Amino acid sequence: MPAKLILSNMRSFLRLEKNRNKMKKNGVILHGSARSNGNTRMIADLVAQQSGFELVDLVKLKIGAFDYDFKNSEDDYLPLMRRVSEEFDSLVFATPIYWYSMSGLMKDFFDRFTDLLRVEKEIGRKLSGKTMSLISCSSGPERPDYFAGPFEATAGYLGMHYAGDLHGWIEGEVIPETVAQAAREFAARIKNALHRDEGDERD
Repeated sequence: MPAKLILSNMRSFLRLEKNRNKMKKNGVILHGSARSNGNTRMIADLVAQQSGFELVDLVKLKIGAFDYDFKNSEDDYLPLMRRVSEEFDSLVFATPIYWYSMSGLMKDFFDRFTDLLRVEKEIGRKLSGKTMSLISCSSGPERPDYFAGPFEATAGYLGMHYAGDLHGWIEGEVIPETVAQAAREFAARIKNALHRDEGDERD
């Protein structure tokens, strides 16, 4: 086969692979409230609609607390994280603020990252290079300055890119326009973050 034809075929193959990888890029919102249809869910749903990200309601799954002997390895945590690591490039954690911190359900979820560092290490390695961001919700615009710290630090420890956060609240069972606009901007930001490493394609 002539060298020029081989080179042309190789370029076509690489272009196809690059386009296929672009199509695979997607995100998931991991909703960690004690209520499936509470205030946090309203804001998370808006972000999901604007971003096209899938939403997973953690309260509907069986996710136990961290165990030093890894006795919870048969619950839903590892199958979920296996799927997340294989199918999604952006992880968005949505949690209400309970007593100045993330929800207990979300804390259990974060504690279980240890499973991915000590047992299912291949899943843990696949998280490196992905994007993490945060949605928080409380009764008003105030949020502790330190609240995002555990999320940012965890992203850094796992080799993930922290893409920022959104804080929201509900007024009279309605999302205020200020929060809605911030949610739309946040959705656009996390979508753009999926392609942060893509440069211009040149032949």
